[in-house]
Amino acid sequence: MNGSTIRFAEVQYFRQWWIWLTVLGTLALTVGVFGYGVVVQLVLGRPWGDSPMSDTALLVTAILVFLVDVGLIALFVAAHLKTEVRADGLYIRFFPFHLSFHRLPLEDVREIEAVTYRPLADYGGWGIRYSLGLRGRTKGKAYNVSGNRGVRLTYTTNHHLLIGSQKPDELAAAIRSVWESGAGR
Repeated sequence: MNGSTIRFAEVQYFRQWWIWLTVLGTLALTVGVFGYGVVVQLVLGRPWGDSPMSDTALLVTAILVFLVDVGLIALFVAAHLKTEVRADGLYIRFFPFHLSFHRLPLEDVREIEAVTYRPLADYGGWGIRYSLGLRGRTKGKAYNVSGNRGVRLTYTTNHHLLIGSQKPDELAAAIRSVWESGAGR
């Protein structure tokens, strides 16, 4: 298989404490509120609230809210960014949004640099993010899950692509070696 030689590989997960505090706090709050409502109305037999739901509607709603919360936790547990630099180019897989690797173009790259960036200010956070080019910034896209370091590819169109990394210098060197060889073009 052409390009199967992996020159760099990295897998990153969402592991920021504040994300987990928010997700688990939301779960505790919703389970607590609906759990209280279920106990009051279904166990104690008193209507819950000024305009109570039917017992069936309350139970179904509580179950659905719980399942959505569990699904959100499962999403954050499973979500990860996998970056590979192969002999034939740069590949990204942001699971569960990408079920297979996406080859990112290096043909029109003008510059490759390891950078420190501001995830919230520059891209509005973590994930698959876009910078709209407001306030003098260039338009671009970012794949990031944690931290504030990464590799920025600047294209001849002045758009950029940022790939978050815990090892940005190694990633930049690997991309640069493929780019300079012309294999990623």
